[in-house]
Amino acid sequence: MAGREEGDPGAALGRELSTAVVAFHEAVGAYLGVSAVDQRALGMIGAHGPLTAGALATMIGLTPGAVTGMVDRLAHAGLVTRTQDPADRRRVVISVADTGRTVFGQVFSGLSTAMNVMMTRYTPQEQTLIADYVTRTIDILREQTRELTRSAQRRRSGESPVR
Repeated sequence: MAGREEGDPGAALGRELSTAVVAFHEAVGAYLGVSAVDQRALGMIGAHGPLTAGALATMIGLTPGAVTGMVDRLAHAGLVTRTQDPADRRRVVISVADTGRTVFGQVFSGLSTAMNVMMTRYTPQEQTLIADYVTRTIDILREQTRELTRSAQRRRSGESPVR
């Protein structure tokens, strides 16, 4: 694996970037008192919420049962609240609590400031190129995530993981 990356700086940088992002999110989760996946869900709820557990499960790629445990942890940490769905009293809606919004914003403010300072080093044309690179990287990561998820589902169901 390492030998393949020696002549491929894109792969090596991609792996380092991925590792740094995962380490950052692990640190955020530890700071918030939840796992990295839990704080990822908190971010999804903040960006797209309020959400039902089923909608969150679909967005984050987990089973509804796993999301229930995740929401329990987030609620216990005071980061989200649960209320009955006014349209369907059998469903619960998950929202970011005021405390969750405040703490989440505080945790990411340092990153936001540092990234903004870094971007001032580049011309507007370079910033456009960087934005294109990052956008394309996100698209690739999302597609690779979908592929790995499908492969894992096939493996669990007894199918060959590779197609």
